[in-house]
Amino acid sequence: MQGQRNASVPSCSLQSWTEWTCEESKFQTIFNMDSREFRRRGKEMVDYIADYLDGIEGRPVYPDVEPGYLRALIPTTAPQEPETYEDIIRDIEKIIMPGVTHWHSPYFFAYFPTASSYPAMLADMLCGAIGCIGFSWAASPACTELETVMMDWLGKMLELPEAFLAGRAGEGGGVIQGSASEATLVALLAARTKMIRQLQAASPELTQAALMEKLVAYTSDQAHSSVERAGLIGGVKIKAIPSDGNYSMRAAALREALERDKAAGLIPFFVVVTLGTTSCCSFDNLLEVGPICNQEGVWLHIDAAYAGSAFICPEFRYLLNGVEFADSFNFNPHKWLLVNFDCSAMCDVFCPGKIKQNPRQSVRRSRVKKRTDLTEAFNMDPVYLRHSHQDSGLITDYRHWQIPLGRRFRSLKMWFVFRMYGVKGLQAYIRKHVKLSHEFESLVRQDPRFEICTEVILGLVCFRLKGSNQLNETLLQRINSAKKIHLVPCRLRDKFVLRFAVCSRTVESAHVQLAWEHIRDLASSVLRAEKE
Repeated sequence: MQGQRNASVPSCSLQSWTEWTCEESKFQTIFNMDSREFRRRGKEMVDYIADYLDGIEGRPVYPDVEPGYLRALIPTTAPQEPETYEDIIRDIEKIIMPGVTHWHSPYFFAYFPTASSYPAMLADMLCGAIGCIGFSWAASPACTELETVMMDWLGKMLELPEAFLAGRAGEGGGVIQGSASEATLVALLAARTKMIRQLQAASPELTQAALMEKLVAYTSDQAHSSVERAGLIGGVKIKAIPSDGNYSMRAAALREALERDKAAGLIPFFVVVTLGTTSCCSFDNLLEVGPICNQEGVWLHIDAAYAGSAFICPEFRYLLNGVEFADSFNFNPHKWLLVNFDCSAMCDVFCPGKIKQNPRQSVRRSRVKKRTDLTEAFNMDPVYLRHSHQDSGLITDYRHWQIPLGRRFRSLKMWFVFRMYGVKGLQAYIRKHVKLSHEFESLVRQDPRFEICTEVILGLVCFRLKGSNQLNETLLQRINSAKKIHLVPCRLRDKFVLRFAVCSRTVESAHVQLAWEHIRDLASSVLRAEKE
């Protein structure tokens, strides 16, 4: 049989084989970057990166290019023959850098911070070199175990309740997701699965399709758009709870929505509380909302993507009060904790309890808050992924904690950063940003033409010219067209508002002062033009 198969395969002549091997040898000679070459090029790249970051202040923070600029600068197909490293490096400045928005410029005040530090960059290099795909403990024990320990370190820095920690028992614990958007989606899908299974256990005749039509999730009208997107992907209704005058979700509004929907035969199952909203860094009232979620038996997820890093500072830890009511909690060290993207920390809690089996009480049951609520929603166990330790209770297989299968060795970045900065160094970094935001707030308040729109708590200032939305839209257009600083807006109720977020690791008071002078000058020009 084997001989028959071989007979059906065309054989290559000795000449063609020789030609192919010669070509292969030539290719290896041209292309092969051995360890000696890698050492040399690696040092050059480190120098380039260091020079880039040292000189980033001199680059326009926002690129002056039009959509489609890059396609005209590169070939339409990949090269058939290898190109030199020198050619590639030259093209970085010629092709790539003209279209880069410099997020780490001290004049970048848009969105929220994206963390950057040299220790994290070095750890990313090591992560790429090790190159493991850590979907299970067996796939790389160090990758899995370091992540578990780093998430416990982080939990202790935040003074999270013991239920959020893996410890040695491994009942709670955390996982590194790619983004807060992923974490919200994972939490919603886990909550959906848990609710459906509980309702079907009490009433086996209920189908999943029938229950899906009735499931409802809730979040503030100030929540990030990723919450609504999670609902779209999860196939469930998402309802926005009107926020109060401080842009905060409160108990009364949530309770009203829950009661109204239950009376209509719907099933509340999931609530997202935002601590530090994207628009204005407002905080939902966790101490009010949390007990309601526990009473109603709905999964409570906390999205603290930006603000969560600040909770390592004792003076800001009060903003997390009520976390004990949550089933899951997420924030992004890659925003404000000097750990480069991507690194989104998601913690899940363990709290023993029993499920009531009475279907009439199925949405008012005591709660099983356990990491298995999350992992069982994503548990797929084909034979090729199994290993001898998976049922020992001693290890974690993170493939059950996330949507993708593969995962990088991201905890290395946390390990490097936490050790090289220390908790005190990270606290000092956050306090510096908060101090600079209050400095900018003070400058704005000294100019009677402007107004502060929300309370400044952390590193974001929301402000605007007193006047029409069009006036502020024009001001923002002038600011970003000048390309000296970069801002983005938000809309608070019916007002168009400018956001000033302290972002860069290297930003200083002098940059804030220059930014404000630039804004004032442009505002004067806009106001003069309006009068004319």
